[in-house]
Amino acid sequence: MFPSRFAHGAIVRACLLLGSVPLFNPAALACDDCDPELHASAASDASASTPQRLAPVQVDGLAPSSLPATLPTTHESLTRAEMERSINATDSEDALKYFPSLLVRKRYIGDYNHAILSSRASGTGNSARSAVYADGILLSNYLGNGVGGLSFPPRWGMVTPEEIERVDVIYGPFSAAYPGNAVGAVVDYVTRMPTKFEAHAKLSLTTQPFELYNTRATYRAWQASAAVGSREGAFSWWLGVNRTDSDGQPLTFATRLVSSGTAVTTGTPVTGAVLGLNNANQPWYLIGAATQYRTQQDHIKLKLAYDLSPQLRATYLFGTWLNAADGNSQSYLTGASGQAVTSGAIVIDGKQYAALTGADFSLTREKLRHAMHGLTLKSRTGGEWDWELAASLYDYARDDKRQNAANNPQPGAWTGGAGTLADGSGTGWNTLSARTIWRPAGARHVVDLGLQQDSYALRYRTSNITGNYLVDDPGSLASNVQGHTRTQAAFVQDAWGLSEDWKLVLGLRAEHWRASEGRTEFSASSRIDHAARTENYLSPKAALSWQASNETLLKASVGRAVRLPTVAELYGATSTTNSQYINDPGLKPEKSWTAEWSAEQVWGDANNPLQSRITLFAESTRDAIYSQTLFDAAANRNISRVQNVDRIGTTGIETSVGANDFGLKGLDVSASVTYADSKIKRNAGFVAAAGDTVGKWQPNVARWRGTLQASYRFNAAWTASLAARYSGRQFRTLNNADVNGYAYQGVSAFKTLDARMLWRIDPRWTAALGVDNLNNNRYWNFHPYPQRSVSAELKVDL
Repeated sequence: MFPSRFAHGAIVRACLLLGSVPLFNPAALACDDCDPELHASAASDASASTPQRLAPVQVDGLAPSSLPATLPTTHESLTRAEMERSINATDSEDALKYFPSLLVRKRYIGDYNHAILSSRASGTGNSARSAVYADGILLSNYLGNGVGGLSFPPRWGMVTPEEIERVDVIYGPFSAAYPGNAVGAVVDYVTRMPTKFEAHAKLSLTTQPFELYNTRATYRAWQASAAVGSREGAFSWWLGVNRTDSDGQPLTFATRLVSSGTAVTTGTPVTGAVLGLNNANQPWYLIGAATQYRTQQDHIKLKLAYDLSPQLRATYLFGTWLNAADGNSQSYLTGASGQAVTSGAIVIDGKQYAALTGADFSLTREKLRHAMHGLTLKSRTGGEWDWELAASLYDYARDDKRQNAANNPQPGAWTGGAGTLADGSGTGWNTLSARTIWRPAGARHVVDLGLQQDSYALRYRTSNITGNYLVDDPGSLASNVQGHTRTQAAFVQDAWGLSEDWKLVLGLRAEHWRASEGRTEFSASSRIDHAARTENYLSPKAALSWQASNETLLKASVGRAVRLPTVAELYGATSTTNSQYINDPGLKPEKSWTAEWSAEQVWGDANNPLQSRITLFAESTRDAIYSQTLFDAAANRNISRVQNVDRIGTTGIETSVGANDFGLKGLDVSASVTYADSKIKRNAGFVAAAGDTVGKWQPNVARWRGTLQASYRFNAAWTASLAARYSGRQFRTLNNADVNGYAYQGVSAFKTLDARMLWRIDPRWTAALGVDNLNNNRYWNFHPYPQRSVSAELKVDL
C-alpha cells in the first residue's frame, strides 16, 4: 500500500477514480488489476484535462466504485497488487492495517464478533461510527454498537482477501450520500469481476506460539480458497469459496481479587494461580483461561453481471457465511493430588475465595449461517444523466449460541447439563436506494441526488435448558428482546466549479427515523412493550478546494452527522450467565459537527514524486452514546449501561507521505502519523462519583498512531516489505480508571513490526512468507492481541 493510497489521485487512481488524474500518464498504467474499459475512459478523461495538475478527486459514472461522483474530503486507496505484496491478509479487514488513523480490533484469524473499526475520533467500542460497504452493499452492522449479545462488528466474513480488487476509504461525514454513521470513515471494498476466463486457488497456514500467564501453547489457522469466473459478451460471472479453520489464543481469564480473600472455613487448597495486577493496579489472581475459540468458517460468493446495453448494467450478488465456533476454557488450578479444580470454594495462599462456578470456566458452542443478497441496476453513460437503483438484504438465517449454566461447571459441562440457548435467527436488515448524477450541459456543476431507506429488525431470545444444553431444545424464557428501526433519507450534493482553480461542494441530508415494536422480557410475566418513536434531522455539508498551484491543493470541509440509536441500544436488554445489558428506549442520537483542513503537496520529479498530506481535524459530539461495563462485586457479574455523554470534543492532526522508487529504484515507502486530543467536556452521568468523567480521555481513542511501510522490488520475481504500526496510550473506561493497560481488561500502547516476502515463481504460481508482530509485542485491547505469528501462502492463477 503505497502512493496510490494518497489523495492526490495519481498512479493507480487512473484505474479507480475517473476524472482529473494528472501528474502521470494513465495510458502507461495498464495493469491486470483493472478493467480495460476503465483504462480507456481514464486515459480519455486525463488527456482532456490539464497535465501535471493536482486536482480534487472526482468519480465518473463508469467507475466500479459505489462512491458518490465527487468526494469533498480526504480519500485514500489500496489496490489488490499492493495488498498482495505488502500485507499478510488472512481476513478482509487486514486490508485496512496501514491506512492512516484506522485500527481494527482483530484478536485472531476469523474474529467474527469483536473486530471493530476505529478512526480518528471513534474508538474500538463504537462500531456504529463507521460505514463499511462491499460493492455498495452495506457490511456495517447497525443493529447495535460494539459487542455484547449478538455483537455488531462489520460482516467482514462476507468478503475474502482474494476477491478484493481495491479498497477506498474516505474520512469524516462530509458526503451527503452517507448516513451519520459515516462520521468516522467510510470503507468501500470493490471486488473482482473478470473480463475473461480466470481461475484462482490459494492455500495458507499461520502458526502462533503463545505464552501468557499459565497458558503456553501453539495455535494454528489454515485457509483454502478457490474462485472461477469469466465474461462472455454482455454476461460476466464470479464464483468464490473460502474455508477458514482457526485456533485462537485465550481471550478472557477467570480472576479473584486478592482483597476478596477471607479466613478459611472450607474449600480446596490449590496451586497454579498467577498473581498479577488488574487494569486498576489492584492485585488479583488469574486462575484460568477462557474464550479460546476454535472456529470453522465457510464463505461462498456468487456474482452475476449483465450489460443490458453498453451504458446499463444489472448485477446480482449472493453471499453466504457459515461459522461453527467452540469457545473453550481451562483452569490453571490444581489440587493436592494434581487434579484440575473447576468448582467449589478454593484456598489460595492461606485465604479462602469465592467458589468456582460454570461462569468462571464457561463453554460455548455457536452455529451461525448468514446470507446476503444484492441487486443493482446502474447506468454509466458519462453524459448528462446517470442513475442507479440498488437493494440489499442481510439475513441471520441461523444464529445459535449454547452455553453452560453457572451451576453446571466442568468437567460435567463438557458432555451436557444445564445451560442456555441464545437464538438470533430472524435478525437482519435491508436497504433500498435510488441515486442519480446530473451533469448539466454547459454548467460547472456535478449534482448527486438520492433517496434511501434502511430497515433493521432485532430478534434475540435466550432460553434456559435444564437437561443437556449441547443438544436439547429451548426451555423456559431467560430473556427476549426485539424491535425495529427504519431510516428514510433524501440527499443532494452539488459540486460547483467556481473557476478552474476553485471548487465548492454543498450538500444536505434529510432523515426521518422511526423506532417501533420494541419489546423486552426477562420472564413470561415481565414483558415490557416500548412506545414507538419518530424523529427528523437535517445534516448540512460543505467543502471548498483551491488548486493553489500545479503541485498544491488546499481543501476545507465541514459537516454535521446524526448517528441514530441502534435497535439493540434501544431495546437490547439481554443477560447471560455472567453479564447483563441494560437498554434505554429513550436514548438520544449522537449529533456531531466535524471539520477538517487539508493541504496536499507533490514534491520533486513528476515521474517519481513524493506525495504528502497534512490534515487538521476537529469534532464536537453531543449526546455521545456509550455502553460502560463495570464489574459489580455484589452481583458477581459485569453490568453494562448504555447512556448519553453530554459532549465530547476532539482535535488533532493527521499526516501522510509516500513515494515510489524513493531514492532507490524499486523502493516504495509510505508513512502516516495521527495525533488526537479527545476528551469528555461535559457529562451529567458518572461511573463511580459525580463528575468523575469530565476532562477524561474518550475511551479507546489513542493519542498517537503511526504507520510506516517500505517495500523493495528486487526484480520481477521477488519483493520484500517491512511495516511498523504504533498506537499510544488510551483508556477503556469513561473515568479513565484503567490506569494499567498491560493487563487483562486493559488497553495498552503497542509497537509491532510486520514482514512479508513475495516470490512470483512464474506467471501462474506465487508463494509468500510473512510474520506479523515480528517483535512479539504483548499488547492488549481488553483481550490479548496475537503474539508473533508466522504465515505461509501458495497461490495459483490461471
